[in-house]
Amino acid sequence: MPAKEYKNNRVAENREQVEYHVREILRLIGEDVDREGLLETPARVTRMYEEIFGGYEADVREILGVAFDEKHEELVIVKDIVYYSQCEHHMAPFFGKIHIGYIPSGRIAGLSKFARLVEAVTRRLQVQERITSEIADIIEEVLEPHGCMVVVEGEHLCMCARGVKKPGSKTVTSAVRGVFRKEAASRSEFLSLIKQ
Repeated sequence: MPAKEYKNNRVAENREQVEYHVREILRLIGEDVDREGLLETPARVTRMYEEIFGGYEADVREILGVAFDEKHEELVIVKDIVYYSQCEHHMAPFFGKIHIGYIPSGRIAGLSKFARLVEAVTRRLQVQERITSEIADIIEEVLEPHGCMVVVEGEHLCMCARGVKKPGSKTVTSAVRGVFRKEAASRSEFLSLIKQ
């Protein structure tokens, strides 16, 4: 878990309304909202929303904003960053790992910043394709590397637990920028290193 926790203050400010609507959803699906096990559920769901939707409060470009001048211009990889997000189509969880590689052009970011960036981007209603592109675009914009590549693996409960019900299936998306787009050798090096 990153040192900095993002919290959705809008949920906190609207706590009563959110709790009311959660209670109404429970009633509308046929639950007895006054039974013991559900009495605190609206409050618990509201607190959970503050946490899992905390990315709305983050300035994603600012996360990588503190960069360092460094002459290193070779591949840097941060792999196996675990993430949890919520599908914007069904509000069902999806989760997996994100692998980030970039070739600096004189500016590097602290390694923990990449985990924070993942946290901020994924803690919103999302689709995996957008997560992949957003992370690559932010790295490209803020660090101006020679190139960057992002690979996201995800397991989606909207596909595993409902609908087609295919548990264990994974979705893999990639975003390729700069030299990674032009040079097959750079892409291959990144992909072989994240498999190790």
